Amino acid sequence: MNAIKLGFAPTRRAIFSAPAAVVFRNLTAQRLKELDVNFVDIDDVNEEGLLYDDAGLEKIIAKFRAEKVDGLFLAHCNFGTEYECARLAKALNVPVLLWGPRDERPDENGMRLRDSQCGLFATGKVLRRFHVPFTYMNNCNLEDPEFARGVKDFLAVCNVVRTFRHTRILQIGPRPFDFWSTMCNEGELLEKFNIQLSPIPLPELYAEMKKWREEGEEVAKVVAYCKENMTCRIDDAGLTSVAALKVAMKSLAAKYGCNAIAIQCWNALQDEIGIMPCAANALLNEEGIPVVCETDIHGAISQLIAEAASMNTRRVMFSDWTVRHPDNDNGELLQHCGPWPISVAKEKPSICVPVAFPQNGAVSAEAKHGPMSLVRFDGDDGEYSILLGHAKGIDGPWTRGTYVWVEVANLKRLEAKVVEGPYIHHVAAIHGDVVPVVYEACKYLGVKPDLYDPIEEKVKAYLHGEDVVFDEV
Repeated sequence: MNAIKLGFAPTRRAIFSAPAAVVFRNLTAQRLKELDVNFVDIDDVNEEGLLYDDAGLEKIIAKFRAEKVDGLFLAHCNFGTEYECARLAKALNVPVLLWGPRDERPDENGMRLRDSQCGLFATGKVLRRFHVPFTYMNNCNLEDPEFARGVKDFLAVCNVVRTFRHTRILQIGPRPFDFWSTMCNEGELLEKFNIQLSPIPLPELYAEMKKWREEGEEVAKVVAYCKENMTCRIDDAGLTSVAALKVAMKSLAAKYGCNAIAIQCWNALQDEIGIMPCAANALLNEEGIPVVCETDIHGAISQLIAEAASMNTRRVMFSDWTVRHPDNDNGELLQHCGPWPISVAKEKPSICVPVAFPQNGAVSAEAKHGPMSLVRFDGDDGEYSILLGHAKGIDGPWTRGTYVWVEVANLKRLEAKVVEGPYIHHVAAIHGDVVPVVYEACKYLGVKPDLYDPIEEKVKAYLHGEDVVFDEV
C-alpha cells in the first residue's frame, strides 16, 4: 500500500467542537500509520491541521499538488465543511474517499459534539454538484474491519486510476492483417483517456535484438534463468533468440517510456527470427511488464487494469476464450500460445512448439486453479466499458500452450456478452478477486463497468462495508 500516496485532509465545521475534531484527526492519522498507509498530512496548514476555510484550502491544494498525491481522503472529524471539501476535490482531480467516524452518544445535557454522519450526507451532495466522483466508506469506527478493508480497497482503486492515466504502450508492428477484431482508435484513446501508443516497426526490434546479442551479458542471464526455471525443449540457438527478444523488448519499452507492450506476434516476426515470441512475452509478464499478443492494444490496457487492481502483487494471464469444456456446461478453456507469467503455473513450464505454429519458442503449462477475476477493456463507436466478473479454475483435458479451464456461473450469459460486444476473444485473467476494485475504479476512468453476472448490488454492498460473500461459481 506504500506505493500510493494519499492526501489526508481531515475537515470540520465551526459550529461543532473543534477540540473533538482535532482528537479524531489525530486518531485517524494514527490508524493510517498502523495500516502502513503512505499519506501527506496538513498539520502544517493551520494549528488544528484541519480543512475548514479558503485560506487553508489554497495551502492544501498547493501542498498536495507538489506532493503529487494519488488520492484524497476527506475524513469528517466533525460535520465538516462540505464546500471546501468539494473545492479541494475538484482542484486535485484524483479519486476521493469520503468517510467519517461514528458519533459518540450525546452527553448528559443532550449535546452532540460532532454530527459526522450528517456532514457526510451534505458533502456527498455537494461533490455531486461539482461533478466530482467519489468513493464512500461507510460511517464506522476506526478499529472496525470495514475501515481497514475500505482504505485498502481505495488505495487499489487509486493504483488502477494512476496506472490508467499514465499508460503508454509500446506497439511493435501493426496488427496482423487477419485480426480485424484487435483494431483500435489511437486518437480516441489519447483524447478520451490520455493513453498513448509508441508504435515502432519490426525492423527496429530486430536491430535491438542484434545489439543485445552482441553485448552478450544480459542475454546470457536470461538464458540461465530459463534453464533454471523452465524445461527448455528448444536448442541453444533458439533459446538465445528467446532471451535476445526479451531483453530487446524490455530495452525498447524503457527507451519509449512504456509500461506495457503489444506485439505483432505472427507471421512476419517468426519468419525473421525463427521463433515464437511467447516465451519472451512470458518472461516480461513475470517481471510485471504486460506483453500482449496480436497487437491487442485494448488487451494491454485490460492487463494493466487487472494487475493494478491487485496492487501489482499478482500477475495476469492474457488469454483467448477458446472452446467450451467437454463435460461442464459452464466451463471454458482460457488458453494462449504461451505468454503467461511463470508464477501462475501449477507445474514447471516448458519452452516448446505451440499448438498452431511450427516454430519453437512458445510456453506450455497449466495455470493454478482457484478463484479468479476476468477483465476486458474494450469499446467501439466511441463508447468504452470493462467486462468483468468471477471465475474459478477447474479440472479439464490437457492441451498445448499456457491454459486453464475455468467455470463461471452462467457461460451462456457470458458468451452472449462477449459476442454481442464490444468485446472480443481476448481477456485478462488474474487469480483472486479484483472485481469490486475495478468496478469502483470505473467511475474515475470514465468507462462503464459491465458485470457479466447480476452481482452489481452485492458489489456495491461490499464497497459500502457490508460483509458480502460472492456465490461460488
